[in-house]
Amino acid sequence: MKLNRKKIPEVNTGSMADIAFLLLIFFLVSTTLLQEKGLSLKLPPEPEDRSVMEVNDRNLFKILINSNNQYLVEDKTRSDLIGLRDEIKKFVLNGGEDPNLSDSPAKATVSIKANRGTDYRYFIEVLDEVKEAYYEIYGANVGISSQAYRELDLTREDQKMSYIKGKEGTPMNISIAQPNN
Repeated sequence: MKLNRKKIPEVNTGSMADIAFLLLIFFLVSTTLLQEKGLSLKLPPEPEDRSVMEVNDRNLFKILINSNNQYLVEDKTRSDLIGLRDEIKKFVLNGGEDPNLSDSPAKATVSIKANRGTDYRYFIEVLDEVKEAYYEIYGANVGISSQAYRELDLTREDQKMSYIKGKEGTPMNISIAQPNN
C-alpha cells in the first residue's frame, strides 16, 4: 500500500524581511516626533577675568521660590506675584535716592533662586515678571509700551536706534542662582 501524501504548499518568506524593513523605514520617515521646547535664554560670554565680582547687598533684589512653590521676595513671604513688577522697576530706577534700594540702574541685579522641588511653572512666572519689568523700563525710556518695544524691527535703522536707546544705562541684570537641595 502506498501512502498518499499530499504536498503542502509553502509560502515563500524570503521577501517578508524586505517588506518589513520597507514598512519600518516608511513609518520612521513619515512620523513626526514631539520636540520639547526649552527656555530661550542667551547666556553671557565667558568672562576673561574670572575674579569674583562683589555685589553690594543694596544692589541685589532677592526672589526665592521654595519647594512648596511659595515666594520669598526681599525676605517677605508672598503667595502671589501681584505688584512684583512695580517693585522691581522702583528698585532698578532708584538711582541712589532710597538707601534701601539700588545705587543705580547699571548696578541693580535681580536674583532668582529656586529649590530643587520647585515646579518649573513658578520659576518661569517669576522670570517673566522680572523680564517684563525691564521691558516696561525700556519702553518708557523711548515712550512706547513694553509690547511695542519687544516688537521693534531691528532691521530698520530708526527702530534699532530706539531699541538701543531704551536699554541705555539699564542692563538687564538677572542672576539665576543654582538651586538648593
